[in-house]
Order: sequence, then structure tokens, then C-alpha cells
Amino acid sequence: MEPRFAEVDRLDCRLVSHRWTFAEEQAARIDAHWAARLARTPSMYDGPVLLARKAALETEAGARVLRVEAFETRFSRFLAWRDFGWPDASVYNFFAMPALRSSDGAWLVGEMGQAHSAAGQRYFPGGTPDPGDVTATGEVDLYGSLARELAEETGLPAQEGVAAQGWTVIFDRQRVACLRRIDWPAPAAAIRERVRRFLDAEAEPELAAVHMLASGRHDDPRLPAFMTAFLARAAETG
Repeated sequence: MEPRFAEVDRLDCRLVSHRWTFAEEQAARIDAHWAARLARTPSMYDGPVLLARKAALETEAGARVLRVEAFETRFSRFLAWRDFGWPDASVYNFFAMPALRSSDGAWLVGEMGQAHSAAGQRYFPGGTPDPGDVTATGEVDLYGSLARELAEETGLPAQEGVAAQGWTVIFDRQRVACLRRIDWPAPAAAIRERVRRFLDAEAEPELAAVHMLASGRHDDPRLPAFMTAFLARAAETG
């Protein structure tokens, strides 16, 4: 199934209560899977993360909105669901990422380090939201999550770039990638060098490497489908 695109004006994401039947019914299998993964990558932490029981496009007062109902689960539950091939299709892995574009037209992509659950994969900086992204009113601050992940992974403060008004949402099987373009006032080589210095100074960097990719077709198995689809579409839309 090809990834599906939607341009939206805003995201409306709220935390709700949800009983995840998959996690309850498959608890023993999930725990065994977690033990095996932890044996390979002892630094992984079974902390709380947010998944979605709903991710739907709606129109409100003439604006295009992605409405998300998020619920809390443990990372081990999310990881097993992902590694088992997303057996519960009523749930979504949603996340926000900066599509950071250099002044000469390249896109900042990080390569996950060996301690990451997706080691070697290449993505825009980002991660699955967690309870720290939830405001006092129950809203999940996805732009705040995006900015935090960008700073943690690359050392780049989001406010140095110019963010687009809306979001590009990509539905890729059970992934819902919410991408916000950020135009950066520096060429690709300068961005790469700045991030490389940040990674070199970190005791345990999240990224193994940083890459600046051109728009167009990329036949790289380390790029998930939503990333290859975005880069191909960017070559068409500019």
C-alpha cells in the first residue's frame, strides 16, 4: 500500500483513556519479546509512550484538521506491536517530525544509533510522543515534541528556522507521520558540520550519523516508506 498524503492546517491531539486489548491478551508473548530485545540492547527503557486509537481527517470552520485520540501504553507494548507487524489495525503510531530543509535544498536526516530500537534506520529527527508532551488541559503538544526531539538529537533549536504554517501528514500503514517543514538559513554542509560537532560532544548520542538528502527518488532500505514518499514528492512540489 502506497503512503497517502494530506495537507492540514492544524493538529488536534488529545489524551484519552483507552483499554488496549492487544496488550492485555498478548502480555506473555510481549514480555518474552521484550526480554529478548533487552538482551540485545540493554540500554532500552520500558517507559510510557503515546499511541493513537483514532487519527482522522476532519474539516472545522473551513480548516483541515487531523484529529487524534492518544492513549498511554508502555514502550515494550508498542515495540512488540510494531515488531509483530501491527496486528491490531485499530491503533496507530503517530509522531511529529521536522522536515528541515537547508538553504540549498537538502533535507536533514538522522541515522539511528545502535542503542535505538530502530538502529540503522534513517528518519527526520523525531520520536513517539510521551506523557511529557501532554499539557495541563490534556492536549498533546506535537510541535513541542518535534522541537524537543530536534534539539535532543541534533542540537538545533527549532526557532532558528522558519516553520511552515501547516503540516504534511503521511499515512503509511499504521504510521501517521506529521511533518512540519522548517526552512533553515544555512547550506547543507554547514548544517551537517554543526550537527556532527554536537554528536561528537555527546556521551551517548541518539544518532550514529547525519545526512543531507536531496529531493527525489531514494532506493535506500534504511528509509521507511513515508520518508521515500516524502522525498520523491518534494522533487515534484518544490
